[in-house]
Parts: sequence; structure tokens; C-alpha cells
Amino acid sequence: MTSDEKGGKKKGKLAIIVAMARNLTIGINNTLPWRIPADLKRFKSLTMGHHLIMGRKTFDSIGKPLPGRTTVVVTRNDALKIEGCIMAHSLEEAIQACAGDDEIFIVGGAELYALTMPLVDTIYLTEIRQDVAGDTHFPEFDKKLWQELSREQCSQENPQALEYHFVTYGRK
Repeated sequence: MTSDEKGGKKKGKLAIIVAMARNLTIGINNTLPWRIPADLKRFKSLTMGHHLIMGRKTFDSIGKPLPGRTTVVVTRNDALKIEGCIMAHSLEEAIQACAGDDEIFIVGGAELYALTMPLVDTIYLTEIRQDVAGDTHFPEFDKKLWQELSREQCSQENPQALEYHFVTYGRK
């Protein structure tokens, strides 16, 4: 059954978008452990006009709703209200809040990625080609369940020298 067929109601495809080091690091001290301007541009172009589902700590690290997108914050705190955001108290509630969107983006953090991994159709991965120290990690995922749809090799010298690939995976 596809995500469109669940519950008989038209739902958008679920996608994870993440930048991850070779050792699965995605963050340190509630921030990104690298600066990749091309990754931020890719994130913006892929997510513009769509719903972003994120955990409260990820929202705190961004600090504000991102322009041109609908921000859905998943929190256990029933009293939390954030101006300009839709509040959800479960993943299911967050996905329901995105009804009508053809592609819904899960943007972090680690706990939300782990919860949604069995549900997503697409992973937009910025694969940083080195190990990076961090305190937050992407869950292990079985690449045998995924088909690589595209890969673009990139590198940068500034603001820090990095080699990375933009990879898109679709569920087999």
C-alpha cells in the first residue's frame, strides 16, 4: 500500500531531506557541523512551497519558520505554541496537517528521521564524504531497500574544504 492509499485520503509522498557525514553524523550542539552553501540552496529549491515536518529541537536550531514553506513542529509539549507554525503532538497528526501537499519533507531531527524511515518514499541525501564529530546521528538504513535515482559529485574549498555528493534514493 502506498502512502496515497492509506486511510483512503490523498496524501503526499513523504521525503527525508538530510545532510549526513560518512559516520552518520547530522549535528552537534543543535547545529550543523559544516557549512555547505550549495546544500542550503538545494534544500531551499527542493522544499519551497511544501510542508516541512520537524521536531522542536530542530525548529529551535533554525529559530523561525522558513519563508515560502509551511512549518509543522512535532512536540510532546501540549502548551507550546510557535507563531507561524502548525503544532502537532504525533507524527500522524503532523502528516495529517500536510494534507493536499504532493511532497512532504521530514527535516529532522534524529528521532523524527528514525520514526519516519519506514514511511518515506524518497531520501534526499547530502552525503559528506568524511567522518565528522557530532552528537546527533542519522539512523542506519538498509540501502538494499532503496534504489539510487541520482548522484551529483560536488566539492568546495570555502568556507571549509569538503567533498560531498547530492544523492536521491527512492524506495524499491
